[in-house]
Amino acid sequence: MKKNIELNGVDSMAFLGANDINIKILENTFNSKIVVRGNKVLLDGDADEVHIIQHIIDEMIITINAKGYIDKNDVETIVLLNKDQINNIETDGDDEDVILYTHKGKILAKTNAQKKYHKAIIENDIVFAIGPAGTGKTYQAVACAISALKKSEVEKIIITRPAVEAGERLGFLPGDLKEKVDPYLTPLYDALNNMISKDKLKYYLTRNIIEIAPLAYMRGRTLHNSFIILDEAQNSTRMQMKMFLTRIGVTSKAVITGDTTQVDLPNNEVSGLIDSTKVLKDISGIKFIFLTDKDVVRHELVKKIIKAYNNLEIK
Repeated sequence: MKKNIELNGVDSMAFLGANDINIKILENTFNSKIVVRGNKVLLDGDADEVHIIQHIIDEMIITINAKGYIDKNDVETIVLLNKDQINNIETDGDDEDVILYTHKGKILAKTNAQKKYHKAIIENDIVFAIGPAGTGKTYQAVACAISALKKSEVEKIIITRPAVEAGERLGFLPGDLKEKVDPYLTPLYDALNNMISKDKLKYYLTRNIIEIAPLAYMRGRTLHNSFIILDEAQNSTRMQMKMFLTRIGVTSKAVITGDTTQVDLPNNEVSGLIDSTKVLKDISGIKFIFLTDKDVVRHELVKKIIKAYNNLEIK
């Protein structure tokens, strides 16, 4: 069996170790052929053995993300804990389904629609992800953004959302900008904390490598070489959506997420997200992905709740 594994967001020198010691440990333990070329590991051998080597490599990548490095003792421990567990290793998704390796494990595109979403982000500069709560719209977008940052495909990540509850009139709220908008951005911080270690996230935020801000603060900016996420886009107006989309600069990507069933705008305002599905549907380079209750990855009851409300609306 042959298998190619991409070292997503990991420096190949750190992975190999001094004088390639980490790979030599694997080569001395297993019969499979192991070759590292750039940021890819090529495996060729018995299918069961290849699966367990893949699992060991996954754990090596996770260790590097958690510690910033991996040494000979780490590799020997990982190998020792895994080499006799071939029958217990689960192949929980193809390599192409892995969005990001984090200090807590792998983030995978799990459902067919989530896999299409992941592929769409890779292949298009602007992607709209529309669907109910719990389908991974925002979480997957953030994971893709961090992956792009780690691979130096972009220089920074910008995450924004409308602060509808404050009427975008943030000047009336107490505190500085961060204190004003943090209550509306908590879900984004939650996602980041799950994917990036505390110290590294603090580094990114203090240096504006990752920037989180309300949509109103995007006006007048041109965002080059960035991965930009507009979350809760159903609460943007038509003009705000146009403003956001025209901020996108050279070599940037944008992902717009939202749930068209949860619009909090005044009745006289047209949702920019709903409007975009009509205005932009035929533009090449813009992809719309629609997720459903089948893609919910939260508690099983969430799927039933969504179905119940959808049935009520139909009646």
